[in-house]
Amino acid sequence: MSTTKKEVESLLKNLPDDCSLEDVQYHLYVIEKVRHGLTIHETTRNLIQEEAEGLLSKWVIK
Repeated sequence: MSTTKKEVESLLKNLPDDCSLEDVQYHLYVIEKVRHGLTIHETTRNLIQEEAEGLLSKWVIK
């Protein structure tokens, strides 16, 4: 069984019996956004503290 199918089955088991289709859609949306965020995190270079502070200093009005 695929990981996605297992995740959906787990989601459905954990939602209350009286949940709406909108509830299911919302939870699937959140799962997809979290997956997407994790993928981006794993594939992009993370900034070191000094780089982040340098970028922020350009945006902050003093």
